[in-house]
Amino acid sequence: MTETPSLQAVLDIVEELWPRSLAEDWDAVGLVAGRRDSAVKKIHFAVDPVAAVVDEACEAGADLLITHHPLLLRGATSVEAGTFKGAVIHRLIESGCALLTTHTNGDSAVGGVNDVLAEILGLQDTAPLKPAQDGLPEEGLGRIGTLPQGTTLGEFAARVFGILPAVAGGVRVAGDRDAFIQRVALCGGAGDSLLGAAREAEADVYITADLRHHPASEAREAAALGSGRPYLMDVSHFASEWMWLPAAAQALDRLLADRGYEVEVAVSGLNSDPWDFVITPGH
Repeated sequence: MTETPSLQAVLDIVEELWPRSLAEDWDAVGLVAGRRDSAVKKIHFAVDPVAAVVDEACEAGADLLITHHPLLLRGATSVEAGTFKGAVIHRLIESGCALLTTHTNGDSAVGGVNDVLAEILGLQDTAPLKPAQDGLPEEGLGRIGTLPQGTTLGEFAARVFGILPAVAGGVRVAGDRDAFIQRVALCGGAGDSLLGAAREAEADVYITADLRHHPASEAREAAALGSGRPYLMDVSHFASEWMWLPAAAQALDRLLADRGYEVEVAVSGLNSDPWDFVITPGH
């Protein structure tokens, strides 16, 4: 016999999957809005708590929206409905939909953003680039692993492009297109803080998002003094993290069912990447 869980019961299961203790000190994870004793019959997963995603979840009758990115990461002094964040909070509360954020804890956890991305890319013998201070050996930010068969940088970039959701930014690459690569480091989302860790792990290429000019330039200059590696691959922040959503939804659905709960779990198909189009030379 199945039953409907309370929001607190769902939060307890989420804590098993993506412990808050794995979140970075600067992060804002956990419950943002919602009553812990309310019933949860439908859960919606998404990357960003933007207005379109919140509308989608509320119109679908979701009782809980789980997003990777926080709504209140930088805080707010008001949730007046005339502001973006205020309007989102009002829409959620008025629709009876709770909001939960699973951010850097979802990145670091076993089966989290980075594990899923590494698995999709076919990496073997993976380990964290930055191990968690108070976690398991396999928990932490980023991943380093090895492709079962080496390939060229250009061919691997094309493979990455074909795997990720189609967004305006595409894939930017720094390095020799014909260079042989096999050892791959990655970090879903913005990961230029791990450029040094990727180099120390002797990665042939480092895949992440939002690489800024100066850190990328300095990393390439430093690499030029040695082997020229790691090469860099800059992908969409949204695309690199969306890949986790189906796996996260499946993992939560499985644990809910194991506890005897019946909940409908869905993944948003909305593209919340902020960029709409890109112009490149010759196009």
